[in-house]
Amino acid sequence: MPITLIENFRAVFYAPYYAAFALDAFKAQGLDVRLQSSTDPSKTLATLQSGAGQVSWGGPMRLLHAINDNPASNLVSFCEVVSHDPFYLIGRMANPTFRMTDLAGQRLAVVSEVPTPWYCLQYDLKLAGVDKATIKLAPGRTMAENTELLRAGELDVIQVFEPFAQQLLAEGAGHRWYTAASRGPATYTTLNTTREFMAREPQTVLAMTRAIYRMQQWIAAHDGAAFALLIAGYFPDMPQATLAACLTGYKTTGIWNTNPVQRRAGLEWLREAMISCGAINARPAFEDVSDMRFAEQVVREGVR
Repeated sequence: MPITLIENFRAVFYAPYYAAFALDAFKAQGLDVRLQSSTDPSKTLATLQSGAGQVSWGGPMRLLHAINDNPASNLVSFCEVVSHDPFYLIGRMANPTFRMTDLAGQRLAVVSEVPTPWYCLQYDLKLAGVDKATIKLAPGRTMAENTELLRAGELDVIQVFEPFAQQLLAEGAGHRWYTAASRGPATYTTLNTTREFMAREPQTVLAMTRAIYRMQQWIAAHDGAAFALLIAGYFPDMPQATLAACLTGYKTTGIWNTNPVQRRAGLEWLREAMISCGAINARPAFEDVSDMRFAEQVVREGVR
C-alpha cells in the first residue's frame, strides 16, 4: 500500500526527512512512501483526518492546538526528528555576550510564516524577566524580507532559520546573538498520524519508525559535507558549500534527535510556552499527544 507522507514546507532543518528518501530507508523496510507537499501547513493535520494522506511531519504545536480545540482529537505523534529549536537571532552588530535583556529597545523582526518560533521566543523572554513591550517589534514580514532589511540597517535583530543565518554570517552582514537550540529540548518536528491509522497499520508505523532510526544513525556517522551531497537534489538552488555549512551548524547545535524517541521534556517545554503566550489554555499530558511504543521498540531492537 502506498503511504503518502506530507511535507509541511521545504526547509533545511527538515533535512533528515529528505535523507530518509535519499538513503532509500523506507524502501529498505518494504514501504512505498511518497512525498507530497502541503499546500498550507496549517491544514496538514486536516488532510490526515480526511484520509488524503496517512502520515505527515510537522510541529507538535499543531497537535497541541488540535487537543486544545477538541480534547477527543485523534491525532498523535509517533517519532521525533527535530528535538531542538532550529532558529537563531541574528543581529546587525556583534554581541558575543548576548542576554535576553539585550533585546529591550531593539528593532526586532520575528518569524511570521509559522507561529512556533515566536511562541518559543516569547517564553524565553518571560523566563528572563523581559517585558516584550520594551522591544520594538517590526511588522510581520517574511524571513527573506527581514534578511534584506537587516542588511540595509533598518532592523537590529531578526529571527531566522537556515540558510538565512548562514548567508548573513558568511557576508559579515549579521552576527549570531542567540542559538535557540541552546535552551535545551523543545520538540519541533515529529511524524504524525491518526490513532485510527496507527491501530489499523501498526506494522507500517513500526517500519516507518525503523526507517527513521536508520536515517538518524547515518546522520550521526557523517559530516555536514556528506549530508549536503546526499540531499543536494532537494535544494537545487542552494550552493553546496552553503548547504554543507548549514547542516554542519545544525549538527553542532544538536537540533536533531539521534533516535526516534520523543523527549518528554521537549514537548512539555513547548506546551508551557504555548500556554504562557495564550496560544492554548489546555495542558494535555505527554501521552495525550505522543505514542512512543514503536520508537521505543525500534531502539530496543537496534538498526535493522
